[in-house]
Amino acid sequence: MLKELSENWNKYCSEENFIGIGSTRKVYRVDEYVIKLHLHKLGYKQSQNELHIYNVMAKKGLHELFAKVYYVDETISIQKYYQPLELKNHQSFEIDGNIDAQLIPDLYEEVLELLDQDFDCFDLKDSSNYGMNEQGKLTFIDYGMSKNLYTNSWVPLAEAGIIPQIDVEVCGMCGLKKELRMYGDHDHDLRCYSCGKE
Repeated sequence: MLKELSENWNKYCSEENFIGIGSTRKVYRVDEYVIKLHLHKLGYKQSQNELHIYNVMAKKGLHELFAKVYYVDETISIQKYYQPLELKNHQSFEIDGNIDAQLIPDLYEEVLELLDQDFDCFDLKDSSNYGMNEQGKLTFIDYGMSKNLYTNSWVPLAEAGIIPQIDVEVCGMCGLKKELRMYGDHDHDLRCYSCGKE
């Protein structure tokens, strides 16, 4: 199946398989896999980082806390699928060790420290970066953004309106307060993804 997905990914990246979108990657589910389609070369760098981090964590015996990365090329990444965390009021939220204690897996704090110190990872507490494993515990599914990549690449691209920043606003079409994809200071298109803005 992995060979099929890597060679014929475009036929699986359809609206019925769509499960999420970030600023640099769009995600589709195919059975127990996800295909992350790189919308920008920065997405490719994130996927490369995830492959590297997963392989290092596997050597340390900590791979159970991460979605396995099976394949990466310039266009796509293929990972193991995990159920995303539900949004709260149509928004992602910050993981809180006290409030979300039942979701925290063993060795979580140790892994957070390694991601910070050894890999310079950024934005580790946002709920959109996690899925749920079979035991109902957090699993990292989006862990390739480093502080250096964020500061030196993502921020300039977002400020230039090339990739979107996420703002929480009322969608002008459905009227719900949601996370909207906004392209620079002069973007006045207040539609959410569901209402047609990509």
